Amino acid sequence: MKRRDLFKVTAAAAAAPGAALGQQPATVTAAPATAAAAWKPALLDAHENSTVIALCELIIPATDTPGAKEANVNRYVDLFLKDGDAERRQAFFDGLHWTDAQAMRKHGKPFARCTPDQQTAMLTEMSATPGPGQDFFRLAKAMIVDIYYKTPAGFRELNKGGRAPQSFGCTHNGKHPG
Repeated sequence: MKRRDLFKVTAAAAAAPGAALGQQPATVTAAPATAAAAWKPALLDAHENSTVIALCELIIPATDTPGAKEANVNRYVDLFLKDGDAERRQAFFDGLHWTDAQAMRKHGKPFARCTPDQQTAMLTEMSATPGPGQDFFRLAKAMIVDIYYKTPAGFRELNKGGRAPQSFGCTHNGKHPG
């Protein structure tokens, strides 16, 4: 077994206990390229997965670093929904279906098949209007952002240019207090 494979197995094992409780692991690693084509959602159907991928693309798009779609955040959403809290899972599915119903009413097609401009307009409206759309948008956004910044791509984005969160900075200039 290669060292990289060992790290992936270790990370998966470490994630399993927390995921069962609805928690996310400290760091998630990308799936090997050979497994990419063979991956199938454990809980989401193909349409739901495509909707989650669209949400990933809109919430954290690719820039000079990969976005949530490229980081395969949808796969972790599927995993955490499958193994996580039943109420959170139900709220996510209710919101996903509500979003599709709204897209059908407004644009005559499911959310994943709407244009990026239509999708963005819908999410903007959902984020600003109290109700089921706002509740779902907040849940989906929090989940996608939380997962993304635990992937290698998200970690690189967060620490791009050598920046680190202020709380990680050393403020005592090499001298320990007291």
